[in-house]
Amino acid sequence: MINKLLFCLFLLRAGTVSGQSVFQSGKWIVPGFKEDTLLRPCPVYTKNVDVRKGLRTATLYITAHGLYEANINAKKVGDAYFTPGYTRYDKRLQYQQYDVKPLLKKGGNSITVTVGEGWYRGRFGGMMERDIYGNDAGMLFQLDLTYEDGRTVSVLSDSSWSCHTGPIRYAGLYEGELYDPRMQLLLNSPVTSADFPKDILVAGTTPPVREKEQFHPVKVWITPKGEQVIDFGQNLAGWVRCTLKGKAGDTIRLQHAEMLDKAGNFYTGNLREAAATDTYVSNGKKQTFQPHFTWHGFRYVKVEGCKVNPKDFTAIALYSDLTPAGTFSCSSNLLNRLYHNITWSFKGNSLDIPTDCPQRSERLGWTGDAQVFCRTASYLFDVNAFFGKWLLDLAAEQAPNGAIPSIVPDVYKKYRQDPRGGTAGWADAATIIPWTLYWVYGDTAVLSRQYASMRAWVDYISNVSKEGLWTANGYGDWLAPGDSTSLPYIDQCYWANSTQLLINAAKVLGRSNDVEKYTQSLQAIKAAFLKNYISPEGVAITNTQTAYVLALQFDMLPDSMKKNAAGRLAALVTKNNNHLATGFLGTPYLLHALSENGYTDLAYKVLNQETCPSWLYPVKMGATTIWEKWDAIRPDSTVQATSYNHYSYGAVGEWLYRVVAGIDAASPGYEKILIHPRLGGGIEWVNASYTCPYGKIVSNWKMEQGKFTLHVEIPAGTRATIMIPGKKSMEVTAGTYDL
Repeated sequence: MINKLLFCLFLLRAGTVSGQSVFQSGKWIVPGFKEDTLLRPCPVYTKNVDVRKGLRTATLYITAHGLYEANINAKKVGDAYFTPGYTRYDKRLQYQQYDVKPLLKKGGNSITVTVGEGWYRGRFGGMMERDIYGNDAGMLFQLDLTYEDGRTVSVLSDSSWSCHTGPIRYAGLYEGELYDPRMQLLLNSPVTSADFPKDILVAGTTPPVREKEQFHPVKVWITPKGEQVIDFGQNLAGWVRCTLKGKAGDTIRLQHAEMLDKAGNFYTGNLREAAATDTYVSNGKKQTFQPHFTWHGFRYVKVEGCKVNPKDFTAIALYSDLTPAGTFSCSSNLLNRLYHNITWSFKGNSLDIPTDCPQRSERLGWTGDAQVFCRTASYLFDVNAFFGKWLLDLAAEQAPNGAIPSIVPDVYKKYRQDPRGGTAGWADAATIIPWTLYWVYGDTAVLSRQYASMRAWVDYISNVSKEGLWTANGYGDWLAPGDSTSLPYIDQCYWANSTQLLINAAKVLGRSNDVEKYTQSLQAIKAAFLKNYISPEGVAITNTQTAYVLALQFDMLPDSMKKNAAGRLAALVTKNNNHLATGFLGTPYLLHALSENGYTDLAYKVLNQETCPSWLYPVKMGATTIWEKWDAIRPDSTVQATSYNHYSYGAVGEWLYRVVAGIDAASPGYEKILIHPRLGGGIEWVNASYTCPYGKIVSNWKMEQGKFTLHVEIPAGTRATIMIPGKKSMEVTAGTYDL
């Protein structure tokens, strides 16, 4: 709990205290030479610094317009990548702090800072625009040295620096990187000072992106087209580290892809504009290469220019260094593989922000994807800081009228007139994610920070609604394989849900006037829903699985209609041969709507389906991550041009924890815990754990020869309700229980 309180204080400070107080004297500097207008080599800032004897501390503060990598005496500063991170740069630019004393030596020290294009000025977004936030490669630097005798010295970014181009001839998030070690610090030039604001600077608050798991080739072969390809066995986000030696000038190219086509050839048809190619030029010496300012979503790599020796190639997974929170395994190998795929899809889409996909020319912070997966993500990792930082940018992107863009940070801010701005199920991330974080971590600070944004979003809907109905041009139940659900129907459900979450937040924060105001509004929203979208017999005007799922989960119906609605949902599922027909908005709640309304057995039947559309169909087809489309690979093995690493449908992970394992929060922050496993689906045993703010919760159960046994561990400072199938519930305090 102490760590949680310290984190809350740190997050509040970082989100509100300007970096202007840190960078008091240093100036922004930019290259003094004219940069290339097509493929810009990465600028390299250099300076030599003298350090005398008796150095006690050395603290570096640094940020850049783009991505930076600092080196002192040819050693990298820190182990983070893609710093300063991705934010709404014109309103919030992060800086980082490092202890660099171990890198400094007495006497002369060589400092270099390389700045890559990154999100700031590289080609990014589906429109492939450059210079979204600016066209400069600015850098801000302050190194504070303190000596044992009390003397202090600050090394600042100023006119004493030089700027060059170096071996990174270009580096784009989509394009990849060209590295030529023969090109060492060319075009030496003075720097120019720039008058960029410092009051938007904030300390970084989220775990940085780091190198994580490593994968070695499981197969190297020549495809039917005659291409040399490596299979690393796992779809991941990251890069390849390779050790190469060739003649000076030899060029080696590594192109990355997620899939092979039906014939077994290297497939890049789903990458859109992303070249996803890293190019290395040999200087005639043996060298180890890896990119600096790009990443790729891939399992397969095509190699040109050398013969692959498997021991010389390693795939490196990159993602935000989040603390693992949960574990889950059961007697079903297919469900275990599904859980593996869910976890790896989140890893591949948590590179500083929650993205939709890591491979094609997109990799954007889609709000709908983030909100549907947030609760599942919280079972996998501690995501309080990760989503907390992203929410600050969501609020920064919010329009004056309260509308929320579908992407955060919003790379399409020039196109604010997009009629789908303020979209149901996407913009509702403004209310859903803050409440989810509060419920999971018990941290009222997130509600305090985001409350104005939550209220502005709900007020926006009220202001654009007509006669009590919200009808927006939204994305609907995106990529649903069944019949489409009415957009106005979805709009009204999400309006009610966001209003309810705002009321919940107002109660927590003691805003009684808002509680009264929005409670009255909620009643009117639901009344209009019943009048316009539900028949007197309780039949939805749009007769789809998602229609009944949303009505049940968002409490849109009076008690007298809920049983009938659940029955109609069950009938639709049964009629569909026990298969789902839901898309991005209906899928996260489908199994919950069934199991919470007396249809747990049917929910298990849906979960265990192995034919398309289902969660286990991709598993049977060899997936190692979650697909964007249920039929991304068709039954005849035809590969579609879609994302093969897209966590949205992995939101079923929440049901695995809450229902299959039975671990749930009964009060904010898990101060009160519910242990309630629901049996079914032929599962014989489950072992699961979850580390909540108070400690580790364990729920292990097995069914053997008709006998059910349950092992439970409840952490100190909490209490729990344990519900055993067929028995009365029992209230317990912290401890270990075998039942």
